[in-house]
Amino acid sequence: MSYLVFARKWRPQNFDEVIGQEHVATTLKNAISSSRIAHAYIFCGPRGVGKTSTARIFAKALNCQKGVSINPCNVCPACKEISSGSSLDVLEIDGASNRGIDEIRQLRENIKFSPSSGKFKIYIIDEVHMLTVEAFNALLKTLEEPPEHAKFIFATTMPNKVLPTILSRCQRFDFRKVPIPKIAQKLAEIAKLEHIKIEESVLIAIAKAADGSLRDAESILDQLISYSTDKISIKNLSSILGLIEQDVLFEFGKKIIEADTPALLKLLDSLVSSGKDLSQLLDSLIEYFRNLMIARISDSKRGVDLADLPQEFAEAIHKQSKLLSLDKILNVLELLINVKDLGKRINSLRIPLEIAFVRLTQGSNEIADKKSEGDEFLDKRPLAGEAIIKNIPEAIKNERGSISIPEANESEKIPEKIIESSGNIDLSMVNSSWNSFLNIIGKSKMSVATYLSDGRLERCEANIIEISLPKNSDFQKEFLEHKDNLALMEQTFSQLLGARMRVNFLISQREAEARAEEDNFVKGVLDKFKGRVV
Repeated sequence: MSYLVFARKWRPQNFDEVIGQEHVATTLKNAISSSRIAHAYIFCGPRGVGKTSTARIFAKALNCQKGVSINPCNVCPACKEISSGSSLDVLEIDGASNRGIDEIRQLRENIKFSPSSGKFKIYIIDEVHMLTVEAFNALLKTLEEPPEHAKFIFATTMPNKVLPTILSRCQRFDFRKVPIPKIAQKLAEIAKLEHIKIEESVLIAIAKAADGSLRDAESILDQLISYSTDKISIKNLSSILGLIEQDVLFEFGKKIIEADTPALLKLLDSLVSSGKDLSQLLDSLIEYFRNLMIARISDSKRGVDLADLPQEFAEAIHKQSKLLSLDKILNVLELLINVKDLGKRINSLRIPLEIAFVRLTQGSNEIADKKSEGDEFLDKRPLAGEAIIKNIPEAIKNERGSISIPEANESEKIPEKIIESSGNIDLSMVNSSWNSFLNIIGKSKMSVATYLSDGRLERCEANIIEISLPKNSDFQKEFLEHKDNLALMEQTFSQLLGARMRVNFLISQREAEARAEEDNFVKGVLDKFKGRVV
């Protein structure tokens, strides 16, 4: 007999074996028990969650030779034929390849004939949303008043593309993504029955990679067995799927905690050299720092929502989370999400990632140190400028309710005349407060400070500050001009300068040329060849 892949070999054969769709199984069993069987059903949900399998089980329950039952025998000829897809009374139709009006007309002609051996003639149409509008319309009358022996079961991943007139004639069941623990449990059962040695962390990693699809998870496990002849490890899975191992993510977290920029960039370079997908790395880092955030605010050793991680990983994340302040974790998350948006615009992730890592390790350090035997921590290097921000409004304070900042040094202090000024503010006053302004903004919202650091103060007239951004900074300009970000900047400037200020942004078409002309080397070349920057 030819080899049968896991997705087919371990397909559920009765309602009790359907994983993660208990609400659907219970409703269908009650309908069968009470003889309240509708003429048309539509099963909606993501791929690989059991829609077609449930449709087959339902068909067996109706056509089992031992009678209509919530527990089909799976041994009679009718059940076996339905399971193998060879039944003359249960027709499975692919909606993608039989989508035209001619196919539906043929179906309407055939539906008149009684079933050959079973009690019902059942039509299972997969990916029904692929049918044309004409085909749907041709099906309407038959679907509304089918023969007593006919039942329809539609399956689709896109119910929004199914005509409302079709949906209104069907009982709808929404299938959900299968939870990670349930997928991992099912994979463990399969591995045990197949006599496969596999680590628990691998099962969880497969379940996460499958994204709620049990069929995808079974296919990955099948592929892993072919790849590894010995005990399956997390390295085997990483090799096949290109996943980023937890140890690597821990190392990234450690280097950020230690503010070790060279080691962080070297680690990134090694992953690039080994062929890892930077998009996968970025997603993994976002998820990793999300776990750190959950662990940081949780009292338990595993965290509130870390049940989808192995025990050892959950405890290690909880331990590492105590080495970072919540502010730092949130800032890292915000910066990584911005990197993802920026990467889509410039079709590259390495440079934005390197910039983010440098900013995280060379900027303000908010790493937490232990304060006592308990879990209270203080920032090592809070931002400077407490005297400047005593009256910062509540809207721009952080989640702790206040901004704890030490006394500014002489170079950072703002002259009293600026703080008390209530008249027009000139550009020199804004320039004097620029560094402190960036520090305060960085404390409240690091992403805003990151984009502002690339800007240049152009002018200040009638208490309106104009900041120019480099060419091709449309995304940064749009982000900074968001109403919340703009309000934060204007309130901060107003408190620093003692007058109501407004902020405008513009894209400088000469920004690159001006910076190039300031470079001594470029100046020499221009003088030598009597050229100009283009």
